[in-house]
Amino acid sequence: MRSLKIEDYNRFTSVCDPQISPDGKRIAFVTIKPDPQENNYKSRIWVINIDNGEVELTTNGPTDTWPRWSQDGKKLLFISRRTIREGEPGNELWIQQINGGEPRLLMKSRNGIIQPSWNPDNKHILYRSTVMRGELDQEARLIDKIPIWFDGIGFTHHINTHLFQVDIYSNEVEQLTSGDIDVVEAKYSNDGKRVAYAATTNYMEPRKQYLHIINLETRETIKLKHTGMGIGPLTWCPCGKRIIFRGNDYRRGYPTHECIWQINIETEELQNLTGKTGYQTNHSIYYDLRGPYQAPQPPIIENGELYFTQTRGGRHNIYKMNMKTMEVEDVVTGDFIIENFQVKDNKIVYTKVTEKMPAEIYVWENGLERKLTSFNDEILREVKVQGHERFQFKASDGANIEGWIMKPTEYREGEKYPTIIFIHGGPKSTFGYAFMFEHQICAANGYVVIYANIRGSGGYSEEFADIRGKYGERDYQDIMEMIEYVTRKYNYIDEERMGVTGISYGGYMTNWIITQTNKFKAAVSLNGISCWLAEFGNTDIGFHFVPDQIGGDWWNNKEEWINKSPITHANKVQTPILIIHSMEDYRCYLDQALLFYTALKYLGKEAKLLLFTSGNHVFSRSGKPNHRTKRLKHMLEWFNQHLKQKT
Repeated sequence: MRSLKIEDYNRFTSVCDPQISPDGKRIAFVTIKPDPQENNYKSRIWVINIDNGEVELTTNGPTDTWPRWSQDGKKLLFISRRTIREGEPGNELWIQQINGGEPRLLMKSRNGIIQPSWNPDNKHILYRSTVMRGELDQEARLIDKIPIWFDGIGFTHHINTHLFQVDIYSNEVEQLTSGDIDVVEAKYSNDGKRVAYAATTNYMEPRKQYLHIINLETRETIKLKHTGMGIGPLTWCPCGKRIIFRGNDYRRGYPTHECIWQINIETEELQNLTGKTGYQTNHSIYYDLRGPYQAPQPPIIENGELYFTQTRGGRHNIYKMNMKTMEVEDVVTGDFIIENFQVKDNKIVYTKVTEKMPAEIYVWENGLERKLTSFNDEILREVKVQGHERFQFKASDGANIEGWIMKPTEYREGEKYPTIIFIHGGPKSTFGYAFMFEHQICAANGYVVIYANIRGSGGYSEEFADIRGKYGERDYQDIMEMIEYVTRKYNYIDEERMGVTGISYGGYMTNWIITQTNKFKAAVSLNGISCWLAEFGNTDIGFHFVPDQIGGDWWNNKEEWINKSPITHANKVQTPILIIHSMEDYRCYLDQALLFYTALKYLGKEAKLLLFTSGNHVFSRSGKPNHRTKRLKHMLEWFNQHLKQKT
């Protein structure tokens, strides 16, 4: 076996979005693989037998995703861009007969077809799409709302997202919602006669959505009276009287855990079902082989039990709640992460990832697990993949901090190695038991890799995640205390050759760290933050994120906003830094990189700027394949230059 190379990234396949057929006999799922020649991704849909994994159907692609079964099990809908040229907007809705034949193009939309789903009548399909408000002057945009754009989309000030229904036989399309709202989730009732949808009704409060019910027979819409809250994927209770959904009431701001909630449609009583567990239900663990497609995971009700996932430390596993006793039980748990899952007839189908194995399809039945796919086995037989070792230390204030360390692939006993500290984004993201190509490639190039869930991370308590008003304080202490701990415990770490890197919040922390200490000999900051005022004014979520995280606003807490901005302390930097940013990042805008880079060059510091002319905030995870490999090459070159020779 040989060490991993950057080019090997293009040989890995992302396996995702498993969907069980109504009769429980088949699984439809998506594969996504980089195509370096086209600098894009090829995605296909597969249908396999649930018992033996035999392939029964595949689509040709190259852009097929989102397979969803009709209630009668005879058809699959899917989204594609088969007839749309590169760079053109929109997508298409196709229908594939399971008994064979070529799929049929049902409709094409320049405004996009988002998360289509079948009506139980097997005749209608529900979907979301954008609608332009009035005329748009492309040369001179007159804007009267914020934000003006959104990451991964572009300008959004002129559009709303509405709900539509299409008849698959007549191709007749009906718009079900209207007005200055944005529909974020929607679901047919079990009898197909109603639609529940969640919508943002005030653009100044984008974190607050409200549930609505459309009667498809009368076209009457009612808005449920409940506190506005973040609403994610939803499902109807079998009785049709309650809606269960992933939600967040933000009572503690952004650190608040997302939980499973239910609302009684008749009484409008709202109940947090999983809050008592103390863990979040959203998936926050880093896994960098997903590519550009990831399906949301709704709660699932089967045989009187509610199935859901939770992030607990470095794990993201499946749990269930008895809807009568409200007791929660482990279902599929261990040192791994579950990406998506489905439940049918006492079988659970899921995609599972470990620190050494990318996602594949598995079935859990009668307490036993079966692996059904092997898309990544060939490359894994060829290259060496490093495992990691979990560690935990007690911070100076008594909190337990969980982390992992990975030895170099060609580790030799008695030698000391340069070390790279990784910091995740969020800050409420998480490191854990998931394959990270980025970590593996650093280990393959002779580095010790260390990553930990410092204060602010998800996967623990809300108190642990809550660093509002304390950026650069307790989180910074955790990192520095972690370094003290690991250098004492692991004698193969070379303290004189340490680097630090991170993306988004991790980019902010990288910028902050090098203004506070000279401990690190090299830094790489990706899509980070250097100025909180710029973040507030120029980004999609800044006007509500920054006041929540830093506290107050520029007019009543200016000193704190200035002091917590790395740009303020740029004159203290002694660490050579490579700043990487993508020019279509509207979450942490380009000016963050330019400000810090310009200041450092003006002050005579060692700094370089690597700009990618396309790609959104998470281009390092979902961007063009060649951009992703180029980023890794530049990172390694920077660290090699500054860490491979002892000073």
